[in-house]
Amino acid sequence: MREALQHDSRPKDQVSPVALTRGMLLGLIGGLLGTFAIDLTAVGTLLALGYSGDLSYYIAGYTAAGFFSGIGLNMTGSVLLGVAMRYLIGLGLGVVFGATVSRVHALRADTAKRVLFSLLYVAVISQPLLAAAPIIMQSWDATTTWQWFFTSFFIHMIYAVVLAAVVGYGLRADTRAKRRWFWSRPKLSSPESTVHQ
Repeated sequence: MREALQHDSRPKDQVSPVALTRGMLLGLIGGLLGTFAIDLTAVGTLLALGYSGDLSYYIAGYTAAGFFSGIGLNMTGSVLLGVAMRYLIGLGLGVVFGATVSRVHALRADTAKRVLFSLLYVAVISQPLLAAAPIIMQSWDATTTWQWFFTSFFIHMIYAVVLAAVVGYGLRADTRAKRRWFWSRPKLSSPESTVHQ
């Protein structure tokens, strides 16, 4: 009977709904902070190069409007639309990342694997989004397109690092809190009992 009690037949990566919700919430926060980091980096870079600080928002808004027009929704590209789409996408990617990390033990326990997964996750997901801009904005030449991909790739890696850091820190803090509660909880004395085989 003792062996049966010690054996845990649950899958290693099985998590409770509470843990999954916590991971999604951490991903939401990480996505928000990561998108904010992207904004600061993009605006600062554009201003340093002599461009308007809201240029990246305009490109995002114009690209989103072109996409929606292609599916029958007529919208006008604007800076406000670009801001809305950037944060919606950033928050959405964060939630999915947080949910994934909360369900995979290797990503929860290993910082290097978590950061690497975040970099690959953002790099792969962002490629179709980045490719949409030069396709819709057909006036771009090859040089402008390569500059767009090059700078956007590295800026999105900042998002990936911030996202992985926030989710990882949140999960570690939660684990430490559970351990402190376990060791500090009152010890209950139990009457002696005999286990019959």
